[in-house]
Order: sequence, then structure tokens, then C-alpha cells
Amino acid sequence: MSNPPASSDIIRPTLHHFGLITARLEAMVDWYAKVLGMAPNHESRTPSGSQTPSGLRAAWVTNDRANHRIAIMELPGLQDDLQRSRHPRLQHMAFKLPSIDALLATYARLKSLGIEPVLTADHGASTAFYYEDPDANSVELTVDNFGDWEKSSAFMRTSPQFAANPMGAYVDPEKLIKARAAGMSVAEMHRRAYAGEFPPLRPMDPRRLM
Repeated sequence: MSNPPASSDIIRPTLHHFGLITARLEAMVDWYAKVLGMAPNHESRTPSGSQTPSGLRAAWVTNDRANHRIAIMELPGLQDDLQRSRHPRLQHMAFKLPSIDALLATYARLKSLGIEPVLTADHGASTAFYYEDPDANSVELTVDNFGDWEKSSAFMRTSPQFAANPMGAYVDPEKLIKARAAGMSVAEMHRRAYAGEFPPLRPMDPRRLM
């Protein structure tokens, strides 16, 4: 059998899934089910005679047709990292919603379940609400403010305002919901949010994401 020809071209794969190590499997599976609509395709304990660590449990969860989008693995004896902010790690994961209305509806649904974001902002190119899962991993729910990746990418490359302040303006989701209910267009709401006209009632600290 001949070998495939070598190529210097980069083959660009798409992200399929990521894995999380936890000490609280049930709480993590429940949280991702509530926040992202993830459901297990398979859950298991370490099979007898397995070479994997003793006591390992895992759940492979998905919210679309993929066999899994997150692998959540529980190992016994793990301890919370009290110096987390001082260690290299994955900083956050982001999940895109189709519209600002979907983002606001998700915010309202999660608030009714007692799950609230730790930071909410209009970044210019996107509007994003950041949550913490039971292990304090940052999970971003985001929407493209332009509805077009080419336009939002061009904005990030060329906007002096974005270059000066990539975080953008912090926003109050409740004020955004009221603005939309009053008939404000998505474009106008974004313009005013990015200008800082919907500030949150409480100070927001980006260090919560660090």
C-alpha cells in the first residue's frame, strides 16, 4: 500500500469536543444539561481489569448529533485548586447562540434555575455572558453582534475602539430584555450597549474570569 503524499498545506480540523476532569460528576452533568442542553450518550464506571485509574467514572455528553461534545471524567481524591488563578490552565470555553434574543432568553431561563452569569459584556464584535460551572470553569455564552463572521472579524482587525478596549462595555441583561420588550431594534440596542448606556447595577470584575 502506498503512503499518502506529503503536503505542506495545513489541514484545518474543526473542534469536536473537550474533556474535563472533576470530583463531582453528577453536578457537572446536571449543570451542562441545564445550561447547554447536554445529555449523556454514555456513562460508565471503570470496567473490571481496566488499565484506567481505579475509581474513574465518566460521562460523554452532547447537545447535537455528534457522539459527544464534552467528556466529563471523575477521579477520586481530587481537590479544588485554591491557587487556580496563578496556574496555567484553559481560561474559558465559549458556545455560540444564534441571536441576542436567544442569549437573553437563555439568561432568563437560567436565572429562574438559580444560575446567573458572573460577567456580562458587549465586546463590540460579540455580546457575551460568562458563567461558572460547579468546578469554577468559565463558560461563555455568546452571540455575534454583526450576524456575519466576516464583518465581525473585520471589526476586530480594524476598529480603533476595539483595539483600545477589547473588553468593551459591561451590560445589564435585565436592561437589555426591557429594551427589546419596548421594541428597540437589535442594531440600536447593540450601539447603545457598546456605548455604555446599559450598565450593570453591580460592579463587574474581569478577574473573575482569570
